[in-house]
Amino acid sequence: MPEAERYRPDGRAAVMIDLAAGLRTRIVVAIVVSGGIGLLGIWCALTGRVAGGARIATIVALVVSVLLLTLALGSAALWRVLTRPRALVVDGTGVRWLDPRGGPWAVHWSELAAISVSRTVNRSPRRVVPSAMVRLDLFPADPGFRQRHPELERLWEFHRVRRGYRIPLGEIPDSWRVVERLDEGLRRYGGPRYRGVCDEGFTVGLF
Repeated sequence: MPEAERYRPDGRAAVMIDLAAGLRTRIVVAIVVSGGIGLLGIWCALTGRVAGGARIATIVALVVSVLLLTLALGSAALWRVLTRPRALVVDGTGVRWLDPRGGPWAVHWSELAAISVSRTVNRSPRRVVPSAMVRLDLFPADPGFRQRHPELERLWEFHRVRRGYRIPLGEIPDSWRVVERLDEGLRRYGGPRYRGVCDEGFTVGLF
């Protein structure tokens, strides 16, 4: 996953994690694989090349192949929506979510009493690549925070968090080093507000 540090005018590096970059690669792979299998399955079904040759097997193969091809075409049609720019920035001013076509937000350090990173490791045997569900947890420093940030209201006390916000960053492969980069940036800029990385156990299936 591409990672970057952008330098501010004061010379200090801002840690930026581009969450859309890695997702683009995953979507391309999904389109190519599902589309290729779908086309191959349709060709086999229409030319009588399905193993066994039974009518029911041919029908099932055709239906599954059409579904896979539809998934690939749908993902391609929604490419701009699924891969819109999304990045998390941590710098001397605070934490920002860059999402020009979604819901951007920015929180100053003075507005936070605490901040932490939480993760749940996925140990499903079906996972080829090690991954974890990663979240950023924000805890306001004053009662007026909710009024100043209505854009975050839907994340208030979301998924186990009390008196705070949980921002889900998604299921992220360990190789992207998102947790390490976040930890580095928050230690650099968060000061005593930063509570560190909180491991919330593991799952063997869906989060």
